[in-house]
Amino acid sequence: MAAMLKAIHASENLEAARKKVEDTTEKLRAMKLNKAVDLVESSAEETFSYYASPLEHWRSLRINNPLERINREIRRRTRIVGSSLDGN
Repeated sequence: MAAMLKAIHASENLEAARKKVEDTTEKLRAMKLNKAVDLVESSAEETFSYYASPLEHWRSLRINNPLERINREIRRRTRIVGSSLDGN
């Protein structure tokens, strides 16, 4: 999951990042993680503000509070789903 989100933000431009969001949400739907899909779709765009800055600043701007919040929430929800699938 984290690798999918990192791939979105490692995109070379805004259009490529938006395409990665579409690809990621398709994969999450296939995994039946609909709440994660909703969260990515509703929150991804707000994490793309660094694309408006010069390329040399992207690295320091890419990691921001909205992205970290999304990552934490997805990890939390994935753990819950994973636990219930294990039969615990």
